[in-house]
Amino acid sequence: MLEPPNYQTNSESDHAASIQLLLFVDERPSSHEYIQPIRDYLKTVSQDHTCQLEIIEIHEQPHLVEHFRLVATPSLVKVVPTPRQTLAGSNLVNQLKKWWPKWVSSLEENNDPKESSEQSTHVGYSAELMRLSDEIFRLKKDKENLQEQLKFKDQVLAMLAHDLRSPLTAASIAVETLELAQTQDDSEKRQKLITQLFHQTRNQFRVMNRLITDILQASKSMNAQLRVERTEVFLPGLAKEIVAQYNEVLREKSLTLIEDIPQDVPPVYGDEELIRQVIVNLIDNAIKYTPGGGEITLSILHRTSQKIQVSVCDTGPGIPEEKQERIFEGHFRLQRDQGKEGYGLGLSLCRKIIRVHYGQIWVDSVPGQGSYFHFTLPVYR
Repeated sequence: MLEPPNYQTNSESDHAASIQLLLFVDERPSSHEYIQPIRDYLKTVSQDHTCQLEIIEIHEQPHLVEHFRLVATPSLVKVVPTPRQTLAGSNLVNQLKKWWPKWVSSLEENNDPKESSEQSTHVGYSAELMRLSDEIFRLKKDKENLQEQLKFKDQVLAMLAHDLRSPLTAASIAVETLELAQTQDDSEKRQKLITQLFHQTRNQFRVMNRLITDILQASKSMNAQLRVERTEVFLPGLAKEIVAQYNEVLREKSLTLIEDIPQDVPPVYGDEELIRQVIVNLIDNAIKYTPGGGEITLSILHRTSQKIQVSVCDTGPGIPEEKQERIFEGHFRLQRDQGKEGYGLGLSLCRKIIRVHYGQIWVDSVPGQGSYFHFTLPVYR
């Protein structure tokens, strides 16, 4: 059984019934200054009537503050005799002096030890129930936070595992092309091609290594926070590397990829591999939804002295206006995609990546005319 609060007794008496007071104070020194004057006054008047006073720090027992519906501190609450009464303000001692005779009179008129004990017990149980209610609310919030963390962790793991396919495919194509290069008659061209393919393969294996490292990191971390290693990143060079890995896929689907990338764009400040993930994901989506014979455009624009904008546009079916914000939510998929391969995670993770870079990502789209995905990154200083 739950026990009622254990009030401290300021004076000894044989009376079974006593006046019971709670003094609520906060952490301010001015609030604590009231404790001793009230104790001194009670010591002088409680010779004939015992008084129980408990000092309550509101930050330690906030459930009691809510239980007694206090709006200011310090506050002095008379629990017994009933009815309950609350004194507050800067003149607590004067108010106490005014009300003390009335409380004593009320106590003498209703001097029932059993009733006083029941009142005290009721306060104790009510306060304990309030405390347990606060604890349950806190546990529910903790549970919601943990569920959100686990959900994000699952998203990150699934997305990173999915993103391994792109560099793996590119590295596989590079190795196959190396075999074909052996049949080149022109030794100079053959050597140049082999050098380029080795460079591309090394880059793709480096990307895969980073993704695997992120997967292992995410699997160990409950928060599954993105690991960001910011450096100076040259977007034109990065974009050229990414586009090169799509040559075969574009040919197979009869798609044209147009590059609008000025070479004098200033570098951005960010994590090169995370930025690569965003661009790759947007190009993957563009290829996925653009019908054969269509066009995809990758462009970079120096918007302001502080921001660089990257855009990936397609000539696909477009996105309904009412869905254009929701596609960036985790696991949200358009109805047309329900039967297609994928997790519905790519754009959600893209938004998380861009946000940790203090940028923005959005889409402009007209159904039947294609989609224009844009994101911004900070200029390197």
